[in-house]
Amino acid sequence: MRKEDLSKVVVRFAIYRMEFQARVRALIIDERGDVPGWVLVVLMTTGLVTGIWTVAAPRIQGLLRNSLDSMNSVR
Repeated sequence: MRKEDLSKVVVRFAIYRMEFQARVRALIIDERGDVPGWVLVVLMTTGLVTGIWTVAAPRIQGLLRNSLDSMNSVR
């Protein structure tokens, strides 16, 4: 390989590396997200699950007891 060709490859690689670093930096900055929004989503989801669980827990326990009792009678 000639010296000129090698220097062209090195220059192209350096340009590619700088462009790649710039893209990675842009992604990191863009992907920080909206923290208050995520906190609100998590809190609302937790509230919904807790509310549904308190309403549905007795029925779920009853269904589980009935199914386990019916499995005991299979023996």
